[in-house]
Amino acid sequence: MRDVMKAPKKMRADALAIFHDAVQAVDPFAAVHRAVTLRGARLDACGQGYDLTCFRHVYIVGAGKAGAKMALAMEEILGDRLTAGVINVKYEHGAKLSTVKVNEAGHPVPDEAGIRGTAEIIELLQNASETDLVFCLLSGGGSALLALPAEGLTLRDKQAVTGLLLKCGATIHEINTVRKHLSRVKGGRLAKVAYPATVLSLVLSDVIGDDLKTIASGPTVPDDTRFGDCIEILEKYALTQKVPAAVRAHLKRGALGEVDETPGRKDPAFAKNHTVIVGNNLMALEAAAARARDLGYRSLILSSSLQGETREVAGVHASIAREILNTGNPVPRPACVISGGETTVTVRGQGRGGRNQEFALAAALDIDGLDPVVILSGGTDGTDGPTDAAGALADGSTVQRARAKNLDPRDFLRRNDSYLFFQRLGDLLVTGPTYTNVMDLRLVLVG
Repeated sequence: MRDVMKAPKKMRADALAIFHDAVQAVDPFAAVHRAVTLRGARLDACGQGYDLTCFRHVYIVGAGKAGAKMALAMEEILGDRLTAGVINVKYEHGAKLSTVKVNEAGHPVPDEAGIRGTAEIIELLQNASETDLVFCLLSGGGSALLALPAEGLTLRDKQAVTGLLLKCGATIHEINTVRKHLSRVKGGRLAKVAYPATVLSLVLSDVIGDDLKTIASGPTVPDDTRFGDCIEILEKYALTQKVPAAVRAHLKRGALGEVDETPGRKDPAFAKNHTVIVGNNLMALEAAAARARDLGYRSLILSSSLQGETREVAGVHASIAREILNTGNPVPRPACVISGGETTVTVRGQGRGGRNQEFALAAALDIDGLDPVVILSGGTDGTDGPTDAAGALADGSTVQRARAKNLDPRDFLRRNDSYLFFQRLGDLLVTGPTYTNVMDLRLVLVG
């Protein structure tokens, strides 16, 4: 293997620095402080104003990977005006709070801890009256962490359905559509529990287009999906006979009108309900572009809304790298092309990995021999699939280095075993928990 084919160490270091700045730009603590201010008794949230003297109690509830830092910021802002609170966060994503109780629970598959924590949230909200104010803090991971099965269903039923949907290639919108209709709190139902209190939801978006109905499965906003949609989704991915019988029966009863649909926008529960987006993927991409420019690259943001099958999206990014090398389009060298969003992986093998590691592996095959090119793909939450990595890095020498170690990259890709592949090469992107989540960030550096 020729030394000339090794991507410069500086480019790899640059990619890591750019990713780090992007994640820092969507730090939940800072994001909440930017969005929410308190002057005297007047609280302002992105133009939505509240006179806190009009409320007898102020509560905090919520769920998501960023929940602890969001709650920490709200405790600092509210001080002794805060009455009580309960939030659910992913294991190892907690923080020491003074008033808000933190429950750590399972993600991406819900567990008993999540159910217990959600029950505590409901118990707190059932005490809320029309003279109370509730802050609901939502971020990525909230769907799994805010878990309370619908009547007649069990945790095991929800775990089975969630596992099947995560592996079949369903979009997050499709996954959450089904989740809403198997839950007592999702799809606007948490707002009904809090009614008649005033509810302000602060949201760190982890979905394309900042769709409030999809973020954490929209527990405090009106929902327009229906039981019939869930049945169609299961049929689309050939899951109808794979999900538990109790789930099939529940969805069928709902489609026949025997189970209440999720509440729509005319429901009175939403009359005093407002939502503010405090952070999203575009904020991270803009920070990445700024750091890349500081490092001497010409930056281009492709989109914050890329989705589709991971391997296909990786191929597109590799083609852009090749085009920059050949023609200088769409941006001349040295270039940093940035994209965000969330792709899907149709799992067919038995290996370990996540969409970002799979992206990097597929891209590595497509950029084999290209010099100097570095590609990074990482989850802003610090985790990628059921692994301890956020993603991985690849360059024009990745495939050659792998074969020198008797590793067949195509075989690893076929088995969806990208984690082991990059672990053996020392190219995993490991950040630890970032306590935020605004989907994924992908970088293409061409030196």
